[in-house]
Amino acid sequence: MKPFEQMNDWKKNMDHFFGDKFWNEFDDVLKPPIPHINLYQTEKEVVCYVSLPGFDDVRKIDIFVNQSQLELNGTIKIEHHRGQIIKEEILHGTFNRKIDLPYPVREDKIDATYQYGLLVIRLHRLMQEQTKKKRLDIRQLDEE
Repeated sequence: MKPFEQMNDWKKNMDHFFGDKFWNEFDDVLKPPIPHINLYQTEKEVVCYVSLPGFDDVRKIDIFVNQSQLELNGTIKIEHHRGQIIKEEILHGTFNRKIDLPYPVREDKIDATYQYGLLVIRLHRLMQEQTKKKRLDIRQLDEE
């Protein structure tokens, strides 16, 4: 019996025991998401720090905000000119990362800056407008 066939059988047994989505929990461990982010929240603001090395033109980074989700698209390029790779720890390549935000944010108050390989995105919380109480008139039917 070939070793990979045994491994496939083992995986099927694990899927049967834990459920077929068991391995999805390990996606971030086996293939870490890029770009790396730190996300912080206050009562009125979310700040997202994004590690994006090597961008000389920030127009090549796409940022989309939709209610309570932030989406980042682009390509991290690290060009080596010669030689054989001995160690490669800096994640690179095309990315499409969707980040769930803790609350809906305003579309008109978003600020993004990029300096020294760090993208900082500031998003302001969408505060629900206070509605005024409106008195409702009641028609009395027994008088009609």
